[in-house]
This record gives sequence, structure tokens and C-alpha cells, in this order.
Amino acid sequence: MAEPKETRNDLLGAYVTEKLAARHFDAYYCPTAQQAVQKAMELIPEGSSVSWGGSMSIRDMGLTKALHAGNYNVLDRDFAPTPEEAAQIQRQALLTDYFLTSTNALSKDGILVNIDGTGNRVAAMCFGPKHVIVICGINKITPDLDSAVARARNTAAPINSIRLSKNTPCAKTGTCHNCNAPDCICAQFLISRICKPAKRIHVIIVGEELGY
Repeated sequence: MAEPKETRNDLLGAYVTEKLAARHFDAYYCPTAQQAVQKAMELIPEGSSVSWGGSMSIRDMGLTKALHAGNYNVLDRDFAPTPEEAAQIQRQALLTDYFLTSTNALSKDGILVNIDGTGNRVAAMCFGPKHVIVICGINKITPDLDSAVARARNTAAPINSIRLSKNTPCAKTGTCHNCNAPDCICAQFLISRICKPAKRIHVIIVGEELGY
């Protein structure tokens, strides 16, 4: 018999995938990260060009490792020997067949919210790659759009600022100050309320906590 928390996660995941589908996203729910890796790999045909943003979720769950081990044309900035070459890979990633990312927040009615520093991740979500696969841990689902924005600003951004050793107020206090600091990673805000073209963006909700 499933634990109550697992049952709740399964119910919430099913509910939000229906809301995403109504907004023309291609949506799936996977109870575990391992199943989510399998689903993502099923969506990407062998031989496809693949890249990703700075997501910790897709790295921690083993998805990037699986892609490197498979028959794919992987563009991975993590292996670039210089910052200039890493930036070039980020540009090339905008023309890949598949771009992978997590999300900072997802409202339960199916709206994705993301904040970016350089803008490469949100740019790819908007336009460029033929397909985008978004991984969303159950911990990132919020009651509504306002709480999704709040989560992106007050949870994801401070943690990422600390992870990246940024000199920002949020890295010192743990909460957003709506700052204009040179190191601020909150330069670009993206709210994705409808998938256009339909089903270009595949959202995989995972019934485990992933990322920030």
C-alpha cells in the first residue's frame, strides 16, 4: 500500500499534467526520478542533437550522464575548456533538436515560471530548439502563478546565487531583495502559460523532490 505522501504526489502529478495538456504542453507524470530519466530518453530519438542549461535537477537524476552514454550528439558546456567556448556551446544549443531544463516553479494550473541570468535557458524555452524537455520535481508545484513567481524569486534564486558564489543580497540573507547588483542572476523572467507550437515543450513532473 502506498504511503499517504506518495498517493498525494501521484494525485497532484496527474492533476497538473491535465492542466498542462489543456495549455497544449505534452505532459507526463513519473513517480520516481529513475522513471523520469527513462521517459526523457524515450522522447529523444537516437542521433538527435541535445543540450541543456544549468539545471541541477537533470544532472542529479542522472539524465545528462545517460545522454552522454547514449547515441546522441551532445553539446555540453560543462566540458568546455574556456568560458568563451562554453558561451559558444550555449549559442549552438539554441539550434539543437532537444534542449533539456528544469523549471524554477510550476503553478498547479499549468504555468511555468523561470528566472535566468544570462538568458540562454529561457531563450531556448521560448524559441530555437525543435523540442524542449522540462523536468519538474513535485516540490516546485505551487498553488497559483503569484506563488510560483514568489518561489522562483525567494527559493530558487537565493539558493542558486549561493551555489554560484554570487555577491548578492539574497546570497547573504536567503531571500529576494529585488536588487540591481552586478552579480544578480534575476535578469530575465519568463512565464510560459501556453505551449506554442503545441507540444513543442514536454513537461515531465517527478513525484520526488528535485533541485531548488
